[in-house]
Amino acid sequence: MSNVSSKKKVLSPEQREELLGTVKARFEKNMNRHKGLEWAKVQTKLEADAGKLWSLNEMERTGGEPDVVDHDKKTGEYTFCDCSAETPKGRRNVCYDRDAQEARKEFKPENNAMDMAAAMGIELLTEEQYRDLQKVGNFDTKTSSWVKTPSDIRKLGGALFADRRYNHVFVYHNGASSYFGGRAFRGLLRV
Repeated sequence: MSNVSSKKKVLSPEQREELLGTVKARFEKNMNRHKGLEWAKVQTKLEADAGKLWSLNEMERTGGEPDVVDHDKKTGEYTFCDCSAETPKGRRNVCYDRDAQEARKEFKPENNAMDMAAAMGIELLTEEQYRDLQKVGNFDTKTSSWVKTPSDIRKLGGALFADRRYNHVFVYHNGASSYFGGRAFRGLLRV
């Protein structure tokens, strides 16, 4: 069984080449997001980890348009984040987590942000990471994105989401079981 799931999370050579080409073009087009970084070094890190490459493909496949937004000089890790102008289309109409999804008595969404992120091998952005992302571009000007919610808020039934309106980043709250056509989540992947 484990062989089946591990094979499932590996890209074919064609998929890998296509993904690397797409992400490289985005990287080169948006140097303001990662000043001073070199694509060759990023690509070397990606090619060394088939699982991370698969996760990056999941970000791309669901409309996230991932790009490098940070480099940790101590660990050597690069951080990819969803940089689509609006929240990723392939992740919309999801409530916050499984507890919220199961709590709905009717009109349950098909999925939830936390489980989707885990299945993709990525993490939801924290409020701080979301605000940092907004420093390199204007994101979610018409949509919104779930962000990682502190446990004390979640225990009370709430969850946080964020967006950009009036040239300002806002963080709001909703019941964790709510879901909307214009809300998904942004994720990050460390490679």
